Amino acid sequence: MSESNSTITDIRGIRVGHATDKDALTGCTVVICDKGAVGGVDQRGGAPGTRETDLLRPLHLVQKVHAIVLAGGSAFGLDAAGGVMQYLEENSIGFDTGVAKVPIVPCAILFDLAIGNASIRPNAEMGYQACLNASTEPLEQGNVGAGTGATIGKILGMGQAMKSGIGTSIIDISGGLKVGAIVAVNAFGDVIDPNNGTILVGARTVQKGPVKIGKEKVYANTLEIMKTTIGRTALHLASNQNTVIGVIVTNAVLTKEETNKVAQMAQDGLARAIRPTHTMLDGDTLFVMATGKKKADVNIIGSYAAEATTSAIVNSIKFATPAAGLPSYSSINDY
Repeated sequence: MSESNSTITDIRGIRVGHATDKDALTGCTVVICDKGAVGGVDQRGGAPGTRETDLLRPLHLVQKVHAIVLAGGSAFGLDAAGGVMQYLEENSIGFDTGVAKVPIVPCAILFDLAIGNASIRPNAEMGYQACLNASTEPLEQGNVGAGTGATIGKILGMGQAMKSGIGTSIIDISGGLKVGAIVAVNAFGDVIDPNNGTILVGARTVQKGPVKIGKEKVYANTLEIMKTTIGRTALHLASNQNTVIGVIVTNAVLTKEETNKVAQMAQDGLARAIRPTHTMLDGDTLFVMATGKKKADVNIIGSYAAEATTSAIVNSIKFATPAAGLPSYSSINDY
């Protein structure tokens, strides 16, 4: 590619595909590296749903992953990884065991069963379709793939929540060294402007009539509500329906230990853009894929991974559109 496309597919060797069910409001997203990429992971928060994360940690045999899946559907959505494995095996991509090539496909899910059709979730067929859709073209963002049923700001219940989605960003650090992120945002807390701390989307106050910026208080402020009696009660009643899941991609040469460090540092990007984050009601998980083309200092990659994560989170809500009766950033700011 001769020009940057502003998404993670700008990194050579990376293909990304979405599979979306707009009626059921669920979907999945796959990030593929046919030649394999050194993988890492960092999981925080108290309600994760993951597959194949242990093998990404240091001291374990497998060094490279061939794809990473982000999916809706709660724990049911982990099935999508099976379809990705099928696709990769059919294309002779995987860890060579001598008797078969076994694709290494970690996966993380988010809870989107509370909107749309809870009986329809990402499965192997949807995971396979996401692979068929995978390309190096600029990525669609918002209500697609794993972001199709994503919501934000749920301390007062789904009735006062807002629609979010999936977002991506990329940073060209220097000399062709790049790091990017793709993040599906389904957080308990609010998304804030990292530049000034104001709320971009989040739990809304109960209002009559259309929401009007500047004339009515739109956002309830999750962090402030948590201090109140109502907030403490809401925390006890809140279910584990939240998480932020994503993939950091870089063309840097990194060891397995270093990719895990980058994943850890990238979590700072969540803290800058989501308030609060890493709660017991979230299952925040970030993966890393390093394609190994450019020599780099892990400190630089980790620092910019956090920046890319923050930008991807902001894009996830700015590209989202209303669904299931929930407003989005764009719809509220249209008033």
